[in-house]
Amino acid sequence: MRKSNLPDWNHDHLQADDSAPDWFKRAVNTPVKSNYVIVDDCAIHYLTWEVNDTPHHPQKPGLLFIHGGGAHANWWRFIAPSFIDKYRVAAIDLSGMGDSEKREEYSAALRAQEILHVLKAAELGPQPIVIGHSFGGLMTMRFGADFGDQIGGAIIVDSPVLPESEKASEVPRRVLSVQRYYPTFEIGLERFRLLPAQECKNTFIVDFIARHSLIETDMGWTWKFDVKAMGANRWSEPFHEHLAKMKCPSALIVAENSGIVSAVTADYMSDLMGPESPMIKIKNSHHHIMLDQPLSFIEAVNDLLADWGKFKHIKEIV
Repeated sequence: MRKSNLPDWNHDHLQADDSAPDWFKRAVNTPVKSNYVIVDDCAIHYLTWEVNDTPHHPQKPGLLFIHGGGAHANWWRFIAPSFIDKYRVAAIDLSGMGDSEKREEYSAALRAQEILHVLKAAELGPQPIVIGHSFGGLMTMRFGADFGDQIGGAIIVDSPVLPESEKASEVPRRVLSVQRYYPTFEIGLERFRLLPAQECKNTFIVDFIARHSLIETDMGWTWKFDVKAMGANRWSEPFHEHLAKMKCPSALIVAENSGIVSAVTADYMSDLMGPESPMIKIKNSHHHIMLDQPLSFIEAVNDLLADWGKFKHIKEIV
């Protein structure tokens, strides 16, 4: 089982680049723990950050971060520690990605179950908040439609649900079908690319997540994700229906320069979510918001968690 091959998070090749700012180094060096929960015969990996819960300090409310397609829980290593003073925090590896096991077949329904099981296994409390980026946001929509009455809210981060007017001009999404192998870790690292492609000035962040995206096998170094989990069927769900049917408070965070969520798409999604759901646009960011503007992203989430109500009917620029 892959869970026997978990990396040593303290290994030299997984550390932050020396050029990274101090806040980033402090964040990724915050103690983190690997955990597993079995969901439909598949070991689902998730990270948790240490908290101080004692009889004098009742359990904090919970936050669960969900990564995008082909990504993993370590994408949140420099984001999650900002919340651990007030929240119990976890980040999931969806099946077929990160350090979770692979499945023969994948579905949004199964991934909603994975999210539900991790929320319970990580003891994130009775009304946790789920935060999903890109593909993870789509899975959050399905989860919210199925189990939204069991959480306190959902934050969707730059996940595209296109109106009919946008589908004709939609940029084809990349479908992966071949597992790539590299003879050395260094060569694999050089091949790392963001999907969808974008520039990112914070190269120290891209380097860090790239280092956590590779795994050594008998055939060489390869990406942790299962190519079968990156097929075209991952977009086949009626996500517009899930978004409209979510059984919990919801909010939308979008990138000012997103390549997949246009202003028209963002307005369409906002309409589906309803007038009680705030939308925040983060300036000078592309689709991978937490890489471009990590501190602004943290600020936006904190603002929402503090008081979603104050954002009603208002589009904020952070």
